[in-house]
Amino acid sequence: MTTTSAEGAVSPRARGRRIRPEDARSNNRRLVLQALHREEGLSRADIARATGLSRVTISDLVGELVDEQLVVESGRGHRSGPGAPSRALALARSSRNVVAVSISSGDTIEGAVVDLGGTVIAREVVERGGSTGAEALAVLGDLIDRLVRTAEAPILGIGVSTPGVVDGAGVVRESSHLDWHDVALRGILFDRTGLPVSVTNGLNAAGMGELSFGKVDHDLLLVRIGAGVGAAAIVNGAVVHGRNWAAGEIGHVVVTEGEGPVCACGRTGCLEAWLSVPKLEARLAAAPDAEAALHVRREAGRCLGIALSPLVATLGLTDVVLSGPAELIEGALIDAASEAIASRVLPILFDDLTVRLAETHGDLRLRGAAALVLSETLGLA
Repeated sequence: MTTTSAEGAVSPRARGRRIRPEDARSNNRRLVLQALHREEGLSRADIARATGLSRVTISDLVGELVDEQLVVESGRGHRSGPGAPSRALALARSSRNVVAVSISSGDTIEGAVVDLGGTVIAREVVERGGSTGAEALAVLGDLIDRLVRTAEAPILGIGVSTPGVVDGAGVVRESSHLDWHDVALRGILFDRTGLPVSVTNGLNAAGMGELSFGKVDHDLLLVRIGAGVGAAAIVNGAVVHGRNWAAGEIGHVVVTEGEGPVCACGRTGCLEAWLSVPKLEARLAAAPDAEAALHVRREAGRCLGIALSPLVATLGLTDVVLSGPAELIEGALIDAASEAIASRVLPILFDDLTVRLAETHGDLRLRGAAALVLSETLGLA
C-alpha cells in the first residue's frame, strides 16, 4: 500500500512507485476534510497543526473546498496572535446527501437519505415479501429510485449493506438469504442510477458505522451477536477482508474443546453454539433460578473472551464493540468477556482495552453503508 506523509511526501514503503502530484493533493484534501469531520470550528492554523501541512497548502485547499460548498466559514475563531481573528471553518454537512440501504437477513430492506454528518433526511422500509434473485434486485432498485428523488442536495453516492460475501469490485459472491451468486451489484446499480455505488456486507458496514458515527476514532473489532456470531475488524480505517473476502467468521471457532453445546456445523463447543441469541435465550429460559441464569451469561461471555483474546493480542486492539440485544449483552456477559481477555493477554495490551456495547447499534448497518460512501468519495472515516 502506498503511504504519504505531510505535503505528499512519500514514505520508504512507497519508493519505486511513482506518485503523481494529483495523488498527493487528493491525500492532502482528505486530511483537511477528516480534520473538519472530527471537529468543527477549526481555523486554518488549527488544521495546519493537526495535519502537518503548510499554511499555504491549507489556504489553497480550504479555498477550493469552500468554492465546492463542502466547507463553510462559520464565524470567528479565537485570536491567537496579532492581526485579525482567525475564521472558524466547518464541514458543510447539508451540502451533499448519501443514499444508504441496508438489506437485512430477514425480509426487510431499509433505506435512508442522510447528510454528511449522518443526519437522516428521509427513511423508508420495504418488505421483500420473500422475494429472492432478480425479484429482490427489483425491490432494491425501486427503493433506491424513490430515495434518490427524495434527496435535498447533490448525491455523493449510494451505499448498500447486504448479507453475504462481497468482494472489492462490489460483486455479491454468495448470499444464501437472497439467492444471489456472483451478482455484480455495484455495476447493476450504477447502470440504473448513474451514481457511484459502494457495496459491503452487513458486518463490515456495522463496523464502519461505529467507527464513523460512534465514539471510536481508531482501530476496532465489532462483534455482531444475533442468529449467528460474526466480526468485523477495522485497522487504520480500513476493513480487513481477507483473501477470500470472508474474514470475521469467528462463530465457528471452537472455544471449549470436546465439551459444550453442539453447533449447527456439527462440531461441539463452537462460539456460536454458546453465544448466538437463540442458543443463549434457550439456556436462560431453562435456568432454574437467577444464579443459574447469571452463570449462563458469564459462561457465554467467557467463551467470547477466549475467542477474542488472540485477535486483541495480534492486532493490538483497544476497542471491542458488541452489537446485539442489550438485555443479553450488558452486565455479566461483557464483564466475563473482559475478564477472560485480561487473563490471556499481556497487561500492556489489556490496560487500554474497552469491551462495550455499540453506541449506535440501532442503525449500525445503515449508517455504515453511508460511511462507506463518505470514505470512498471524500476520505471521511
